Amino acid sequence: MHTHSPLAAGFILHFGEMGSRWGVNRTVGQIYALLFISNRPMHADEIAETLGMSRSNVGLGLKELQSWKLTRLQHLPGDRRDYYSAPQDVWEIFRTLVEERRQREVEPTLTLLRDSLQQEVSSDIDRAAQQRMHEMYTMMQLLMDWLTDIQKLSPATLKRLLRLGGKVAKLLDFVDRMGDGKKEAAPPADATDKP
Repeated sequence: MHTHSPLAAGFILHFGEMGSRWGVNRTVGQIYALLFISNRPMHADEIAETLGMSRSNVGLGLKELQSWKLTRLQHLPGDRRDYYSAPQDVWEIFRTLVEERRQREVEPTLTLLRDSLQQEVSSDIDRAAQQRMHEMYTMMQLLMDWLTDIQKLSPATLKRLLRLGGKVAKLLDFVDRMGDGKKEAAPPADATDKP
């Protein structure tokens, strides 16, 4: 790696290692990290030289990042080369990653579960399997509905929500207690029938 900063080199190497844990190869992780911390767009030859990678590996990595919508292709005046940059807004990156993961991983699973739940089954084993699939589908769909609502929030509102942390549970407990109090204060359904 030909980056002159130990700080940058550490970040890039770490992202390469994390990339393999996130389902992309090391090269893709390192290219993304370099573009993320770069203060300007970079062309493929410059990325290859900086990271000490072959130009073909960089080209494949950039295509992968474009398919994830994590890089932007642009052109600079007077230069015919393609330049790449990463989105700078971390909230936009988060939303992009969540949406791409949803489309690539969650939606196919939900489709399989929906199809499986619509099948007629006749054995106890299949009924038990279908029941477990129903539980999984219900949980995943609930999470996806919640995530859809969360993604509609502005970054400022999302930050406020995240800062609440465990206070959200306390708020829900309070709301539940208030609801229980209203139920206790209301007369029984048959109380109005009595003289």
